[in-house]
Amino acid sequence: MEAALIVGIVAAFLGQQGRRDALRHMWIGVAVAVAICIAIGIALQLISEDLPQRQQEGLETVVGAIAVVMVTYMVLWMRRHSRDLKRELEAAAGSALARGSSRALVVMAFLAVLREGFETVVFLLATFHASGDATASWLGAVLGILLAVVLGYGIYKGGVRINLSRFFRITGIVLVVIAAGLVMTAFHTANEAGWVNFGQTQALDLSWLVRTGTPLSSFVTGVFGIQPYPTWTELIAWLAYLVPMLTIMLWPPRRPTVASASAPATAGAEPTISAHHGEPQPEPARQGATHGGTNPAR
Repeated sequence: MEAALIVGIVAAFLGQQGRRDALRHMWIGVAVAVAICIAIGIALQLISEDLPQRQQEGLETVVGAIAVVMVTYMVLWMRRHSRDLKRELEAAAGSALARGSSRALVVMAFLAVLREGFETVVFLLATFHASGDATASWLGAVLGILLAVVLGYGIYKGGVRINLSRFFRITGIVLVVIAAGLVMTAFHTANEAGWVNFGQTQALDLSWLVRTGTPLSSFVTGVFGIQPYPTWTELIAWLAYLVPMLTIMLWPPRRPTVASASAPATAGAEPTISAHHGEPQPEPARQGATHGGTNPAR
């Protein structure tokens, strides 16, 4: 989703500037990054299938832990930079165009998609392993990717308006809940790999919710990582991640300080991706201004 937003913002900016040549170069970077991410995903899956059962559990633990770290970093980074993301991307693209170098745009798009794509590959692999239902997992993955592509295309064409701060706050909360499930799953597979052998006493009986072999079980386990009989280690790890991360995400963001008194109305403004390729909106009339700016009161 984040990669689609970044590409959509940059593509819309290049469309505004009439730089179709640079836009083609940017798509080259996107295509190469997508191809690399797909190859990485296939390679990891093939390696996992060839390993003995215990080593498979160990690899799933490592992949799950990496996914948690990457998702956590991305969520926190987006929470901090979402307000300035559109402006920073457009400034970087404008600087590249001013230097007459489209190579910088290729690298920008390539790195953005490669980073987010690699995160997606690792995240999906960890979710697939946790779910146990390949069909439902693939269906969810395809629907999510299609939604991201449609959103990015809508931003590029100017038919979608998004409040970035609010958008990343909502998606961040959802990702935190999912990442907490990956933490629980990682501790579960770590035990099966023989790495974590303490605190394995059953804490809860959730078999009424997670019935093995049912679509609901695949969804609850794959998305939220909830096991039918979670142990104390898994439950404590889940809470230890979920509670502080949700606190951070739900904590009201600090409003930027007003640099000068000349722009009081923009102090609390939320950044948005506007329709019609971000065309500038007319400024409101200043209070007290009359013909030529003179004050009638003498």
